[in-house]
Amino acid sequence: MSNILLLNPKAQEKAELGKLLRRQAQNGFMAVLVTILTMLAVSILVTILVHVFVHGVGALNWDFFTQIPKPFGETGGGIAQAILGTLVMLLLAGAVAIPIGVGTAIYLSEYGRGKFASAVRFCLELLAELPSIVVGVFVWAVLVRTLTGYSGLAGAAALVVIMLPIIAKSVEEILHLVPDSLRESALALGVPKWRVVFKVVVPTVLPGILTGIVLAMARAAGETAPLLLTALGNSFFNLELNKPMAAIPLQIYNYAISPYDDWHEKAWGATFILIAVVAILSAAVRLYTRSRKIETR
Repeated sequence: MSNILLLNPKAQEKAELGKLLRRQAQNGFMAVLVTILTMLAVSILVTILVHVFVHGVGALNWDFFTQIPKPFGETGGGIAQAILGTLVMLLLAGAVAIPIGVGTAIYLSEYGRGKFASAVRFCLELLAELPSIVVGVFVWAVLVRTLTGYSGLAGAAALVVIMLPIIAKSVEEILHLVPDSLRESALALGVPKWRVVFKVVVPTVLPGILTGIVLAMARAAGETAPLLLTALGNSFFNLELNKPMAAIPLQIYNYAISPYDDWHEKAWGATFILIAVVAILSAAVRLYTRSRKIETR
């Protein structure tokens, strides 16, 4: 058959045209399929956002952001103490988890070789896959029962355990994206390796590092189970880390399980605020990284 095609240019041209049409059909089918799947993924997010906004926008007013919850059965009040508690615990957890996580990622990416580095990676993967309730039980057994009691400090410790593997793993993968030629060029100029890491490698992928950090903070901001077992929650303003502290997820939980319609609406409103906080953090990172790109140009 191949000999016939070689002797018949028209048949060969027809066969090549058939292959081209099949490839174009396959390519078009895959493009349509990927587009449909992408639209499905985006539609899920849009559906959630619209549903939360529609049910929670009615609860958003000045009192919602400035007042504490009202007693059971009374309408009004807000989640001011929960917003404050979430920010305090997130900042404290970030102050601990970010340097440790980024430092671990730099070690694994730039220095880590052999069995010890493999063991560290395995531990990070295992820690990242732990259910958050297990993290809460662990911190409750180690800190709450023996040292701090229910407190904002214990809640921040639980968030550290949740944030640490996410930061370390994401930042390590981002550092692997830096070409080795960039490192070798700096080393060839006689620059010490630690300066290459902090002056060349890290600035090159800084936007990705910040994105990984924001991802970890967003994950920690929405955790409820660990905080139920550690921070416990509080209906009043509290900045003392050794006492129970409120958080937005805890307030959502308390409002959601109540029998009052006004509190259900506030639960939706608090959910919307939590999503908005994550969106603001993500937008801030994007704006910062975009401004850095413009400056470098």
